[in-house]
Amino acid sequence: MSYTALYRKFRPAEFGDVKGQDHIITTLQNQIKANRIGHAYLFCGTRGTGKTTVAKIFAKAVNCEHPVDGSPCGECEMCKSIAAGTSMNVIEIDAASNNGVDNIREIREEVTYRPTEGKYKVYIIDEVHMLSIGAFNALLKTLEEPPEYVIFILATTEVHKIPITILSRCQHYDFKRISIETITERMQELMDTEHVEAEDKALRYIAKAADGSMRDALSLLDQCIAFYLGQKVTYEHVLEVLGAVDTDVFSRLLRKVINTDVPGVLDVVEELVMQGRDLTQLTADFTWYLRNLLLVKTSDNIEDVLDVSTENMMQLKEESGMIETAALFRYIRVFSELSGQLKYATQKRIMLEVALIKLCTPAMETKQDTILERIRAVEEKVEKSMEASANMQGQIVYVNGDGAQIAGGSVINGNTEGNFAGARAQRPQIPDAIPEDVQEVVKNFRMIAGEASGIIKGYLKSARLSLGGDNRLLIVLPDSLAASVVGREDHVEELEKLIEERIGKRVEVEVRHVEEGRHFEDTFIDIEQKINMKITVED
Repeated sequence: MSYTALYRKFRPAEFGDVKGQDHIITTLQNQIKANRIGHAYLFCGTRGTGKTTVAKIFAKAVNCEHPVDGSPCGECEMCKSIAAGTSMNVIEIDAASNNGVDNIREIREEVTYRPTEGKYKVYIIDEVHMLSIGAFNALLKTLEEPPEYVIFILATTEVHKIPITILSRCQHYDFKRISIETITERMQELMDTEHVEAEDKALRYIAKAADGSMRDALSLLDQCIAFYLGQKVTYEHVLEVLGAVDTDVFSRLLRKVINTDVPGVLDVVEELVMQGRDLTQLTADFTWYLRNLLLVKTSDNIEDVLDVSTENMMQLKEESGMIETAALFRYIRVFSELSGQLKYATQKRIMLEVALIKLCTPAMETKQDTILERIRAVEEKVEKSMEASANMQGQIVYVNGDGAQIAGGSVINGNTEGNFAGARAQRPQIPDAIPEDVQEVVKNFRMIAGEASGIIKGYLKSARLSLGGDNRLLIVLPDSLAASVVGREDHVEELEKLIEERIGKRVEVEVRHVEEGRHFEDTFIDIEQKINMKITVED
């Protein structure tokens, strides 16, 4: 005998087996017990929530010879023939392929004949929203005043496409998405029946991926069992089969975004692509991860609401202190937009990388919710600049335009004392001395840049040079994208090696970029132009 899929093998045969739709089951059972059966029903809801299954159970119940508490007995001849699909009393019609006026006219002709056995003829029209306007119009009169022995059950996933004239003639039942807990419990029951071992964490992830659909959950479970036939269904196995990603990867990705580590973010994406992960699923799961993080940050005692482990909850709480709420809102917006775009995209990886770079560099966006982040970035730069200037007070002496010397924050050769930070606010000043090694690099830098590999050679043409502390050369690029490419660890090592080969000494290289809206001279010293400036150091 051929194998039967789990969702078909364990399809509910009576109302008591239907999960997650108690509000509908109770109403239908009460109607059957009280003999208050309607003539037309409209079952609405997303895929896999039990619309067709409930319709078939209802068809058995109204024709059952010995109903039990409003549910079919499953033992009488009518129940058996309907379950086997041989009964002439239950007619299933797929409106997707039988959507014309002629198909509905056939139904109108058939309803004039009484059932050969049982009490009712039940017409189950699936995906009824696919009927043409003419077909709907042909159905109207029959649907409003059918013979007493006829029941119509219309099922649809898109109720907004049903004409109001049809809606007003039916009892309307909305099938809800089934909860993760309910789906998990049902799958655990089936695993016990099938004698298959499965981790609870694995089943919960499948239930979450099913998005409220019991049928989808059982199909995914079937797939996981088949892939690791004879083995225990583990969380890692489920992630591999579904092309999904563990939450630890999301945590690592988020921390790199918070630290604006563009090369690190791209490395994570490369790793996931090489593992064959589904980028659409990755985007949806990362958006869900950000949603959980937002709830943790904005709510108290959220542990009972979020479906996460204790370890993941501790991780979320730690990360919630690392990011501002406004930034989190922006992250969710960017990835929500990306989720919609990926459905029709051919270059999913590129779109994902662009979205992650947007998160790392708010200056790339012009949306209103990026302004606060950009202001915070500027404030951090100013604070660091002021700290650096405070550390340099009392060490630098230079001659200003009026011939006065400024040293340690005071003006000499004049009666005015000024704050050194105020003097620096006009323009960054050259530190005590430019090391000889750095001077040698500056003189040879353009030749060194010409020997670099092709991917960074072009970017270095627009680079300018400045000086960092501890004998460090700053390579300053005009934008963050160029800096992220040149600043990759392997590219920096390449430049340091070329410098060592040229001057015979090791010089540390650091790559930075000019903030949007600022000029190079506002933040950095151009040591290429001022390499010969006279600098006096106070003893």
